[in-house]
Amino acid sequence: MDIVVLVKQVPDSGSERNLDPADNTVARGSADNVVNEIDEYAIEEALQLKEAHGGEVTVLTVGPESAADAIRKALSMGADKAVHVVDDAMHGACAPQTSAVLAAALQQIPFDIVLCGAESTDGQLSVMPALLAERLGIPQLSGARKLTVEGGVARVERQTDGGYWALEAPLPAIVSTWDTINEPRYPSFKGIMAAKKKPVQKKSLADLGIDPSTVGLATATSQVLDFAGRPPKGAGVKVDDEGDGAAKLVDFLATQKIV
Repeated sequence: MDIVVLVKQVPDSGSERNLDPADNTVARGSADNVVNEIDEYAIEEALQLKEAHGGEVTVLTVGPESAADAIRKALSMGADKAVHVVDDAMHGACAPQTSAVLAAALQQIPFDIVLCGAESTDGQLSVMPALLAERLGIPQLSGARKLTVEGGVARVERQTDGGYWALEAPLPAIVSTWDTINEPRYPSFKGIMAAKKKPVQKKSLADLGIDPSTVGLATATSQVLDFAGRPPKGAGVKVDDEGDGAAKLVDFLATQKIV
């Protein structure tokens, strides 16, 4: 089975994240960049499919040179090879533009199934599986908490507030996963060393047959027009209890329209 897993490098959600005031895009150069957390669950699911059915796992990412670190993390977990689309013209690209680039790359990679995280922690749009399914003309099974593949059919349990939906689609298909689907493995020392020798193919927009003028900030369908920092935390309200503390507390809650 040929398995492709989409990986994105994002600023660590646990550290400070900033926008570049020059063009209001994410300041990735000064950020602590990591693999998008939910993508790690997609990587693990891809590896489990490989262990169950055989085949190869290819990592695909679109990003700057620094995104090579995200690729190496996936390779150290057990993926076999990677494709890295890197082109300065992609700076500030929106989701539809990125989906066009990913779709073009996927058309050059053999695949039976494409796996990805349900959303990225920087954009949180959750639209990439649908955009890719439309561009590639394949079905999408989104929000999977469980995945099985048998007889050329993918079956998932889609997580909902009240339970799950049972869905299926013929391969090839794209499946997005939530963090309830598995527990990602930690890269072993052997895996980390082996990752250094695994092939990583770099591709430009020209390699994919994409006109650079159709992607990037200048032609993006959405842009950040303005932003402001989080306001400083104000001082709290101190209530001195002189026998009437309860009444003062209720009055304060009433002024805040809490009660």
